[in-house]
Amino acid sequence: MQFGGQVTSRLKPMSEPIIFIQDLVKKYGDFTAVDHISLEVAPGEIFAFLGPNGAGKSTTIKMLTTLLHPTSGVIKLAGFDVVTEQNETRKSFGVVFQDPSLDNDLTAYENMELHAVLYDVSSHDLAKRIKELLTLLELWDRKDSLVRTYSGGMRRRLEIARGLLHQPKVLFLDEPTLGLDTQTRNLLWTYVQKLRKDTGMTIFMTTHYIEEAEMVADRIAFIDHGIIAVIGTTAELCKQTQTKTLEEAYLKVTGTSIRDESVSASQNWKMMRAGRNGR
Repeated sequence: MQFGGQVTSRLKPMSEPIIFIQDLVKKYGDFTAVDHISLEVAPGEIFAFLGPNGAGKSTTIKMLTTLLHPTSGVIKLAGFDVVTEQNETRKSFGVVFQDPSLDNDLTAYENMELHAVLYDVSSHDLAKRIKELLTLLELWDRKDSLVRTYSGGMRRRLEIARGLLHQPKVLFLDEPTLGLDTQTRNLLWTYVQKLRKDTGMTIFMTTHYIEEAEMVADRIAFIDHGIIAVIGTTAELCKQTQTKTLEEAYLKVTGTSIRDESVSASQNWKMMRAGRNGR
């Protein structure tokens, strides 16, 4: 079976990508968490990064958001070198991580004000900006409530509002719907799609819910054991893997067995690719 390689999206030109990754590596001693990956994301694109636990998704996002220093490779975000221009890079993105990062003893409004201070957001029109975002995420009527009184879905929406306060060009969403019920998950992605439509913002997302990626993403990458196996639209991924659905394509690349019990499909894929190249 031959599949793999990077597919250039036909959705929009990639002449000036807002996210540029070339030959990126992250090692911890002898362990390689991210193994020479390369990809480009276009401005205004919703890009999904899918893979099992430990595949390298969060490690890649942490490097993109300046939290981890790469072992080698090139990363650029909004034209800035992520390694050498960290301050400029940080101003150009917002992020919602898997783990909650709000102050539960502050109100929603106070959390927004604190973020404004940390990111040196101008006080000019700050109150108006906060109101717009909390209204967009349907939290304005609870602006003075302590965050510890919020539901899980409300907290996620507040984290997104907070991440947008400094008007970033890229929003990173690292499994933002983890632990949320189906209704709240659908509502959250509705907000994300509206953000992209209204602002042209680029969204870089990870999720364990295949249907979410299929519903909202323009293109999708499968990563496993630090290696990007395939990139493309849902139709392109199915064609490359000779499957009928995105879920089937995902399982064909990443395997169906528990990791500790078998060699993963991505390892098999890597060996097959090496074999085809005579290595």
